[in-house]
Amino acid sequence: MKIREIHIYAHDLPVKNGPYTMAKAEVWALDTTLVKLVSEDGTVGWGETCPVGPTYAEAHAGGARAALMEMASGLVGAVAWPLSLNRSMHSLLNGHNYAKAAIDIAAHDLLGKTLGVNVADLLGGAQTNRVPSYYATGVGAPDEIARLATEKRKEGYPRLQIKVGGRPVEIDIETIRKVWEVVRGSGMRLAVDGNRGWTTRDALRVSRECPDIPFVMEQPCNTYQDLEKIRPQVSHAIYMDENSVDLNTVISAAGTGLVDGFGMKVTRIGGLQNMRTFRDICEARNLPHTCDDAWGGDIIAAACTQVGATVKPELCEGVWLAAPYIEGNFDPENGIQIVDGHIARPTGPGLGVVPDESKFGAPVASFGG
Repeated sequence: MKIREIHIYAHDLPVKNGPYTMAKAEVWALDTTLVKLVSEDGTVGWGETCPVGPTYAEAHAGGARAALMEMASGLVGAVAWPLSLNRSMHSLLNGHNYAKAAIDIAAHDLLGKTLGVNVADLLGGAQTNRVPSYYATGVGAPDEIARLATEKRKEGYPRLQIKVGGRPVEIDIETIRKVWEVVRGSGMRLAVDGNRGWTTRDALRVSRECPDIPFVMEQPCNTYQDLEKIRPQVSHAIYMDENSVDLNTVISAAGTGLVDGFGMKVTRIGGLQNMRTFRDICEARNLPHTCDDAWGGDIIAAACTQVGATVKPELCEGVWLAAPYIEGNFDPENGIQIVDGHIARPTGPGLGVVPDESKFGAPVASFGG
């Protein structure tokens, strides 16, 4: 199974009722990049990558497309089996996992369609067809975030992520306490996500002033070294998100006991091939984790849901989707949605979604054919 053609598309995803606010970013619209792989027999596979602007991570939309164009001509004629294809990409370009992920996801979609099986089966087999999700609030006023928490608890979300940082830490502490007042006793799990926006001083203060609230502290500070510094001093579990940039870092963090879990993005780690390895490392060390991505439409959503369905249920912290924050779907019939805080896993071949490519216009670049 070899790649005959590669087509790269750009597509705008406006944020519904924007902006979406994080500690280091305010997002009104996002530029997603889609990749279509066509095999020798005409079978099509789709991939996607959508960085949250240029400041959330070492990634941006223009960089994704430049990296894809750098690799694409060298991948025409390559074998599309994911492991072999990843090695081919690494031989053509160093780094840029978030761009390579789009090719990797498309290859899994292509392989699944060729074999007539879904991606979850390619990744080892689904544990559930109803994948838990979670809601991320954005940074906001304490009363507004508490109101959102009440709403999302009633909607059936098993987990809530409270965005904090980028403002006086006293407001973050007030927000955490007000949210706890409305979810206490409900069984809803809490994560407090700093998106690297706290100093170590702020993280220590929050943990010391909220010892009675059982939340996970997700990526509170900017660097790996910051996490090492606060690890012995906080009473809350620490999850690594933005710092988990590759499998080597994940292995180090898991092996040294630095973290109690991960918020992982499929495109950050390089796609589904690496995400499968990451999942198995976490299971070996009994570490909970999410199966998310930064943003994106139905292709990213389907990829996250498929791999999330394969995670050992007691270790699955959920799958976050951008679907509640954007209008419409790429696939009008099988578009991914969150219902009652959970996602129905698409069970068709490949990713289980087929985008209407007329929505994307002409490709920005094409190779092969």
